[in-house]
This record gives sequence, structure tokens and C-alpha cells, in this order.
Amino acid sequence: MINQANKKKVFVAMSGGVDSSVVAGMMKEAGHDVVGVTMCFNITHPNNKKPSCCGIDGIEDAKRSAQILGIPHYVWNFAEDIDTKIIQNFTDEYLSGRTPNPCVQCNQHLKFGSLFEKVRSMGADYLATGHYAKIHFSTEKNRFELKKGEDQFKEQSYFLYSMKKETLPFVLFPLGDITKTQVRELARKYGLNNAEKPGSQDICFIPETGYKKFLEDRLGKEVMMPGPMKDESGKIVGQHKGIAYYTIGQRDQLGVSFGRPVYVYKIDKKENTVYIGDIARLYSRSLLAHKLNFVSINPPLKNLRVQVKIRYNHKEIPARVTTLDNDRAKVEFDEPQKSVTPGQSVVFYDQDIVLGGGIIETAEAPEGDFLTIQMSESSKG
Repeated sequence: MINQANKKKVFVAMSGGVDSSVVAGMMKEAGHDVVGVTMCFNITHPNNKKPSCCGIDGIEDAKRSAQILGIPHYVWNFAEDIDTKIIQNFTDEYLSGRTPNPCVQCNQHLKFGSLFEKVRSMGADYLATGHYAKIHFSTEKNRFELKKGEDQFKEQSYFLYSMKKETLPFVLFPLGDITKTQVRELARKYGLNNAEKPGSQDICFIPETGYKKFLEDRLGKEVMMPGPMKDESGKIVGQHKGIAYYTIGQRDQLGVSFGRPVYVYKIDKKENTVYIGDIARLYSRSLLAHKLNFVSINPPLKNLRVQVKIRYNHKEIPARVTTLDNDRAKVEFDEPQKSVTPGQSVVFYDQDIVLGGGIIETAEAPEGDFLTIQMSESSKG
């Protein structure tokens, strides 16, 4: 138990899952003044079999966990925030031929935006969440740094690069040093009702029927404008159903047959055209990113050698980042990378430190390397 001088007021973002509930238990056990808060988005999926964070069931589970722990719990309505800041962006991006990452946007604008500002205005010393990541103060560098979590299977720093560095001193990630197995052990120790609850893996506002059905229900099928599907030479080889239905690297449900595998390698909003071709067309030597955010360092003024991830499950690879201005950068890979997807995030790492990242704007092809890549892929069968 901490002494009263070190006792802090900690608001815990509780989604109803085991991770955030355990965080509340850890903060209570440490002797802090703990308040549980749940963000209500007014999202319901009546026929969903999988758990969804922040739905009705999630709110009830969070409320029950707070009762078990003996802490106050509040439900705050953020339905307008998620609609205007997350869902609208999600639909706009797909209609523009890009593939968004709403979890990055949610962390930036909601959890560490709207929610963070509200709890701080109510006297919180800290906002604590159930993310598997770390915030570390480097005495050597005299700054706070966002770092990877210890559990390599749950590590979530990729989704957090868009946090503002000014928030780091006031945010806690208590799960950063432990594993999911240990989290469940703590949940049993605290007697939590959700100790065995499976994790939510899906986007909270997307039902089991998928994002395409969600877009149709929200926007209407008439918004999905069919258009030409072209091959590498520019020849029309079919018709697509609407560019929102396609993403870079897609192979299935293209509606065309070439007698060999072909993939979506480019989506052109201006021409309302989907381009398909051999796997070699999926490779890029570099990319342009915009909406940059540097969370652990000041914006670099020169070339920066880093490790990058171009999507959450992507292996980190070496690259060079060159900032073009305050908002844009060029990322050059040491080796061509497959399926660089506009709308996704590229995140920069220095070992376990998250330096920052941005949204992928465009991918640049490796020009004359197509043949080499194609031969290499063909040799794999």
C-alpha cells in the first residue's frame, strides 16, 4: 500500500473486458483513488455472437467489475464523438479507395482525446487503460517515451503512435510489463466476473456481417458506383461493384478469371477504377505518409534510420524516413514490401521505442524490380 502523499486519483477506462477490469483492480490494490469510466457509443449488434467492447454487454460487465472492486463507475456518452470523428472517417476512406484503421483513430481522438480531456478536467492525475504497451521516462534523454509491451502476442504500441507526447506523463499502461496469462490470474485473484471472457478482436461498430454490409446500411447501395476493372496494360478486363468493396492485395471475389492468381494492386478514386495484376505489382520500394505524429521524439529534421511496420501484423523491417514538411514524410524500405495499403498506418520504431508514425498516402512501385520479384514469387509455387 502506498502512503497518502503518493496516492493519486486514477480514472480507468473500462470497456467491460478483462484487461481494463484488471487495470482497475491493480490501481485499487496499489492504494490509489480509483474511478471507473465506460465510453458509451450507443452501438448494438443484436445478433452478434462475439463480444464487442463498449456495447451494452460491455457496459454491464464493466459496471459489475466496478461493484466487485468497490469503486465508483460512470458511463459517459461519446456517441456523437465516435460518429463524427471515427465512423465518418471510416466511410469516407473506403469511398476514396483507402483502407482505414479506426483503432488508431479511436485512440487518438477518443480515448486519449475526448476522454483524456474530460477526466483531466475532473481532477484526474492519470488516465489508465488496458493497453499492452509502456510509457517510460528516460532520465538520460529527459523525456517520456512510448514503448512496446512485454507480451509479444498482445503488444499494442502500433495503435498508439498517434498519442500526443504531452499526454504521456498523465497516462498509465499497467499491463505493459505482464502477459495476458498473468492478467487472467489477477482477474481470478480479484474475483472478477469477466476473468474468462474472450477478448474482442473486431472493430466495435462493425457487425459480424462485415464492413461492406455496414457501409451499405449506413450509406445506401446506390453510393457504391460500379466502374472498370483494368489490368497492368490499362485494358478493361471486368467491372467492379464499387471501389469501397476492394482493398490492396485482395485476391478473392474479383469476378474475373485469368487462369492464374491476380490481385488488386491499385485503386483509383478519380477514375473510379480498380487495377489488378500479378503478385509482383503488390510490391513497393517506398511510400509517402501524411498526418505525421512523433510521440517519443521531436520531428526529425534529417534522414532517420528506423524499423517500420506498415500494418499491425507486419514484421518490422529497416527503412529510412525523410520528413518532407511538418505533415509528410517519405519512407524508403531496404527491401521492397508487399501490399503497402493507403489508409493504413506506418509506424516508426527504434528497437522497443515508438518514435511516431503517419497514415500511408501512396505507395511507390519498385519499377524495374517487377520481373525479379515475380520470378522469385513464382519459384515458391
